[in-house]
Amino acid sequence: MYIVENYAVAVILILITMLCWGSWANTQKLAAKTWRFELFYWDYVLGILLFSLIIGFSLGSSGIKGMGFLENLQQAEWGSISSALMGGTIFNLANILVAAAIAIAGMSVAFPVGIGIALVLGVIVNYIASPQGNALWLFAGVAIITMAIVLDAIAYRKKTAQAKTIPTKGIVLSIVGGVLMALFYRLVANSMVTNFEQPEAGLLTPYTAVFIFSIGILISNFLFNTILMQRPLGRTSYLLSVF
Repeated sequence: MYIVENYAVAVILILITMLCWGSWANTQKLAAKTWRFELFYWDYVLGILLFSLIIGFSLGSSGIKGMGFLENLQQAEWGSISSALMGGTIFNLANILVAAAIAIAGMSVAFPVGIGIALVLGVIVNYIASPQGNALWLFAGVAIITMAIVLDAIAYRKKTAQAKTIPTKGIVLSIVGGVLMALFYRLVANSMVTNFEQPEAGLLTPYTAVFIFSIGILISNFLFNTILMQRPLGRTSYLLSVF
């Protein structure tokens, strides 16, 4: 499998990931003129699965280090597979709740609150489980994100005070979605190898873990998105009663 060994390449890939993750909601807004959100979200989920296969059979199967995609998949133990599947399920639920919050409270409120909580809590949870990296830089970044959330809440409070409308359900969905999104990665990380060049038996390489993760998203989507098809995002009281 292909292993990123150059620091500059790793940073570039992180930036690309940030752009993609921060932009998919904008493509939904473009499609919303003609598509229901639930139909768009099916394409989103299928796109994740398709891309995980493309990456698995290309980068995940190339190079001389590590274990190939199919080889790793064949030797994977159920404990690793179930952990990655559960991570995909939790991520899917979190993503849908944040998307619902965006539809209710607007992207300028729901996205910073939901994703901000996910980043802050996610860093804390993952650092406790695996204390790697420079703690000073990590938690300085967490402090800046927390400050951004607080400032966003203050600005939103002033705005709603003038409009005299506070969509509490949108805020609640943002918070719940953010907390769930902070927890999914630990499950995926638990399923993955720690030594990429000599993978431990039964564990998944990152490429295989992403594929299993995407299957978890797809399977759970039959439940979550079916509920949304029957009860569209506008009926937020139903979403809150279910989740």
